Amino acid sequence: MVETGLTEEIKWGVPVYTHNGKNIVSIHALKESANINFFKGVLLSDTHKILQQQANLQSDRIIKFISTSDIEIVKDVLKAYIHEAIAIEESGRKVIFRKNPEAIPAELTQALKADPGFKKAFFALTPGRQRGYIIHFSQPKQAQTRIDRIQKYKAHIFDGTGLHDKKPE
Repeated sequence: MVETGLTEEIKWGVPVYTHNGKNIVSIHALKESANINFFKGVLLSDTHKILQQQANLQSDRIIKFISTSDIEIVKDVLKAYIHEAIAIEESGRKVIFRKNPEAIPAELTQALKADPGFKKAFFALTPGRQRGYIIHFSQPKQAQTRIDRIQKYKAHIFDGTGLHDKKPE
């Protein structure tokens, strides 16, 4: 990363490489792999088709590595992708996020209707926090499990905290 002119910082407990204060890439060491994350990866041309979408993130794209030899194989491609990511940042291009990409589950709609205070607290959350809860509440197949999740996190929503800001009691 040093060869690219990026500045290394530690954010969220991981190395993040920035350009003029803007996040470009981060590196994550996991049990089974090491990942390089491109913050605006969706805008990269990905001519080598090595980028993967990470969970439900709209803008980020990652490259997973299982061994150091995997990195050596694509070293030049990585440099090119990093330079392209820097150029995207310098150009001012923005990721266009889909608004409300996930439907609000019926159980959450019912809970919001039943409690105006809860509705006010939910919609006072940032859009990202709302989305996190909507995704989490929508995942279970059974309605009762969705209802239980809503009840479990209701106090957190009233506190204005996101799904991953603190653990439920």
